[in-house]
Amino acid sequence: MDNTTKLLKAIDSLLPEYLSDPLDVKNNDGCWAICIIDADNNITGKLGGNDKILVRQIYKIAWTKASQVWITGYKTREFEQLVYSGKIDSHAFGINDPDFIGWEGGQPIVLKDGTKLSVGFSGFRGTSDVEIVQRAVKLAGI
Repeated sequence: MDNTTKLLKAIDSLLPEYLSDPLDVKNNDGCWAICIIDADNNITGKLGGNDKILVRQIYKIAWTKASQVWITGYKTREFEQLVYSGKIDSHAFGINDPDFIGWEGGQPIVLKDGTKLSVGFSGFRGTSDVEIVQRAVKLAGI
């Protein structure tokens, strides 16, 4: 089983915990999405929830988070903080200010074997989006 499949299976095992938290589901109706871009520019993802239109919108956010990480190498929200504090120049990355995602949930992940992934997760609170992926990496042992 490859690393992205292991990661997705670990996320599946964690989701019931987050889906039972009223704060995490109050705006998503149980819908979520993940987008993973690997070092070879392959995209893997998974969708969850019953409202296909809402899931489509949530996946768009997950893809935007993952692609911003893929382009910049920075976590989402952290990138924006660095830009707006004048510590980095966003123009060097080719992303215009209106296109910043700004929300937590996009993060670079380096696996034990050195594999680099740009991951965007969306659907829950931003802190939960980040936490789910980090916990899943540990749980999968990758």
